[in-house]
Amino acid sequence: MLEHAPSYYAASANPSPARPSLTGSVDAEICIIGGGYTGLSAALHLLEAGREVVLLEAQRVGWGASGRNGGQIVHSYSRDMDVIEAAHSADAATALGSMAFEGAQIIRQRIEQYQIACDLKSGGIYAAKTRKKIKGLEEHQALWERYGNRSLKLYDRSEVHRFVATDAYQAILVDESGGHIHPLNLALGEAAAVEQLGGRIHEDSAALGIERGNKVVVRTQGGQVRADTVIVAGNAYLGDLEPKLSAKSMPCGTQVVATEPLGERWREVIPSDYCVEDNDFLLDYYRLSADRRLIFGGGVIYGARDPQRIEALIRPNLERTFPQLKDVGIDYAWTGNFLLTLSRLPQMGRLAPNIYYSQGCSGHGVTFTHLAGRLLSEAIAGKEDRFNAFARLPHYPFPGGRMLRVPFTALGAAWYAMRDRLGL
Repeated sequence: MLEHAPSYYAASANPSPARPSLTGSVDAEICIIGGGYTGLSAALHLLEAGREVVLLEAQRVGWGASGRNGGQIVHSYSRDMDVIEAAHSADAATALGSMAFEGAQIIRQRIEQYQIACDLKSGGIYAAKTRKKIKGLEEHQALWERYGNRSLKLYDRSEVHRFVATDAYQAILVDESGGHIHPLNLALGEAAAVEQLGGRIHEDSAALGIERGNKVVVRTQGGQVRADTVIVAGNAYLGDLEPKLSAKSMPCGTQVVATEPLGERWREVIPSDYCVEDNDFLLDYYRLSADRRLIFGGGVIYGARDPQRIEALIRPNLERTFPQLKDVGIDYAWTGNFLLTLSRLPQMGRLAPNIYYSQGCSGHGVTFTHLAGRLLSEAIAGKEDRFNAFARLPHYPFPGGRMLRVPFTALGAAWYAMRDRLGL
């Protein structure tokens, strides 16, 4: 039986049944490829609208980024509305800005509606390491307030310790509407809700081919699904199933560790129990788990190569942030892939009139994938305006094509990492 990739989340996951792999030929109104947040969110919205859904997952539900991420509920997109307006148009920024905080609302609605036990906690922090980067927090606050988020407050260095016990930051921006969750348990709870509503999920059922037509046929090793409509939601683990999608995106790996339980020492680390990320280009992000471990992530491996020593990459930043945790035990270390686009904006669209896709959250997947599921459901129902706000955005190939996209992107990241070290 397939198991989840080793991680703290897999070790602390709620019980969940293994779903049977697909065998034989089945008919469905809608077939979804991918059992992560995008596919699960789409399935729930479609089932709630009375549609029939079969979902295919190559491994286990939540096996990819949905079950391995930092667990932070972070609003908006990897490029914020000011960048969208400058690169595209004021209309594009207005359209995307109107949806920038919706994903988090959907997550909370799902947790409440389906009673999902996933350790939901409220509160998020954005941190500036240098005085020059405080301006970034001020601009961040002004931009989000312009689009309706009134839950933000900026604190200077003298008040940082009220929220996070570190001397690493010159200022922090607190977002009371942010939060964090156990990401794998959220995915497993959503999968249970899909089945509760009559949806069918097949694990160990990788899609091997998609045959276009009035009826789309999705082939797996053990069978096939004949569907009126297909949603492709494989994201960083789609592989070459659809080369048109993989040509304009790039899997990247990020690393995460979970410490030993801190016991009452947690109050000496993050007394607010909020999640935290800094505003460097190659940022660190961290939070406390329900059993008071520090979950600390960061770094990017372009091309999604698994690093041999995750702890060696993460521990120096952890101990610089929290010297009081020097030599703390690391019980778990893992990596997972997310999908990067050149614009850093999500990609949505159609491969055929009845084949939809969503991919490339570029590091902001927890909230966007939940919004994406709603937009896909709306588009299939004929309400396309919000879906098209994303589908109209250009999807650029990486410079150098698939052969050179990794070194070119890594070179650019090295430049920004140097700027971070210099405090620019």
